[in-house]
Amino acid sequence: MSSFENLRVVDNFYQTSLFFPMPTVVISTLCEDGSTSLGPYSLVQPYYVAGKDYYAMLLSCRNSSNTAQHILRNGKCAINFISDDPKMFKECVKLSWPGDKPEEKMPNCKFRLEKSQIMEENPEDVRPQVLTDAIQVIECTWMRDLDGAVNDKPGELNGYEPPYHDFNGITSKFGAHFILRVDRILMKKKYADAIINGVKAGDFPHLPVDYGYRDSKNFWFHKARRMHAELLPIRKASLASVRYAADRADDKVKFTDDALETILNVPRVFLPLVLKGCVEWGRENHVDLITAEHMKIINDKRSKEKKDKK
Repeated sequence: MSSFENLRVVDNFYQTSLFFPMPTVVISTLCEDGSTSLGPYSLVQPYYVAGKDYYAMLLSCRNSSNTAQHILRNGKCAINFISDDPKMFKECVKLSWPGDKPEEKMPNCKFRLEKSQIMEENPEDVRPQVLTDAIQVIECTWMRDLDGAVNDKPGELNGYEPPYHDFNGITSKFGAHFILRVDRILMKKKYADAIINGVKAGDFPHLPVDYGYRDSKNFWFHKARRMHAELLPIRKASLASVRYAADRADDKVKFTDDALETILNVPRVFLPLVLKGCVEWGRENHVDLITAEHMKIINDKRSKEKKDKK
């Protein structure tokens, strides 16, 4: 006999039928007059993470929302990650009432805003402002060409008629999904330094977790606690298995055994990417046989590139 209860699946099931942990972010978009509008969201997650020529996030929302209508119009947005300060979350809840227009809610908004870093560098690339008090920000562009969504337009606030797309643009009468290309990741220096130099438990930002569930009175969130580290299992590959992959990485650039011994701990799924990077370095530097000393140079180069991106 099952130890579980069977809960009915209904609209907004992640809020009504589940305790579903999600991020709490504030998405900034551009109004028609060029001002910035803000809306809190939780249905946002990484989408394209590897293997393409760009990276992307996925946003799911009501197609009549200010956010959706603005993205349909100009395609630009910024995903702002706030701290778990209760004052911050309270401000999010104030911005979340469906139907409120930007001109109604923004005058009373207490979030501080500043100019997009991308727009500072290129004024012709018009973008919404970002939250000054955000811990990190992802500046994005909607990939409207995907799934034939290029002709999706704003203006329908009472529901869109079919046909609908499968995964991008207007996907149902009241719903929309946006595949958002990651144009730039912005991060406050304290946390950027931690990522570059090595993260410890105390370096993690305090990000709120929204459990999805809401009732007629409250919206619930969870404050962050100190992070707990759990050691990764060490699964050292055999030299023979890494040699098998390395010998097929390129027809000219090859590796010595001592070079391959430096990457025995690389997870198998990432090994082709690591070997590809080494091969590219070998070609650029006219090296046909990569040694352990060359691997040290390659690793030092990667570390320097990371620091330069700070």
